[in-house]
Amino acid sequence: MKKKDYSRREFLKQNSLSGLGIIFAGSLPSHLVNAGFTSNYPLQAEPVIDIHTHTNYGGRTNDELLAHQRAMGITTTILQPAGRPVEYGSTYYGVANGLQAKCSGNDACYQFSQEHPKEFLFGSNEVPDLPEAIEEIEKYLKMGAVVIGECKFGVDCDSKEMQKIYELAQKFNVPILMHWLYNMYNRGFERFYTMLEKYPRVNFIGHSQTWWANVDKNLTDQNIMYPKTKKVTPGGLTDQLLGKYPNMFGDLSAPSGLNFLTRDEDYARTFLAKYQDKLLFGSDCHDAVGHGEDCVGAQIIAAIRRLSPSKKIERKLLYENAKRLFRL
Repeated sequence: MKKKDYSRREFLKQNSLSGLGIIFAGSLPSHLVNAGFTSNYPLQAEPVIDIHTHTNYGGRTNDELLAHQRAMGITTTILQPAGRPVEYGSTYYGVANGLQAKCSGNDACYQFSQEHPKEFLFGSNEVPDLPEAIEEIEKYLKMGAVVIGECKFGVDCDSKEMQKIYELAQKFNVPILMHWLYNMYNRGFERFYTMLEKYPRVNFIGHSQTWWANVDKNLTDQNIMYPKTKKVTPGGLTDQLLGKYPNMFGDLSAPSGLNFLTRDEDYARTFLAKYQDKLLFGSDCHDAVGHGEDCVGAQIIAAIRRLSPSKKIERKLLYENAKRLFRL
């Protein structure tokens, strides 16, 4: 076969793009080309899994969501649905509907993932104390949901309703993502170790303000959602749970995760090294741009790349841990 001749301009173009970490279908392995990737759709040479975003987040359209994830360089996204909107005590009579962010429920996430099966996966969720909650969650698990969550409801984290959901997660061997907000969502964070011990085969993923504020042993006021002190003292409750329990993981998403990463960067480096096998990237941001200072997810990716003690750890946080935990 005659060797293809490349112009100097084409040579420089290809090498410049590869230097940015972008590859095109012409140089892709055949199985990716056969899967439908083309030269019109640039792929990151290093895949990234986003374990946490939502449809209709704050009114963001599906087209904007798709563009947002691609702008961040995400290759696989896991959609976290809301439970159905109800006037119920556990939703604070509607305040928590749509995860308190206008997010869509199970069917919307499922349908969107079916429209973009190469890029999106979906979870399953429901208001935990509805009589039909287990039946609804199980329905979407049987349809292929890879996670239960985002669990963000006004119940105790060790309530009988939540324990039924933990049992379902164990039955289907899927992780469960928990949103902790002091005295509001999944109340009783200080008691959660009892659930980790009772359900050792269930992988729990911690998320949100109370989860990330409690990396600090010196946190004295649980009402402080985004601590600003520049020095973190190791040994907080979150640190303890990650260190002691093999089935506890951490979601780096949202302003709470970004606040943790940037408030004490020296400590963050140590923490990322210590728990390099237990932390996962998520975006959980509602912007429509997917880059720069307007996008929390893009800032988290940049912080992970800047603060990871090694390239190996960076890849774990952005890809490998999620791939393993979600069995992708």
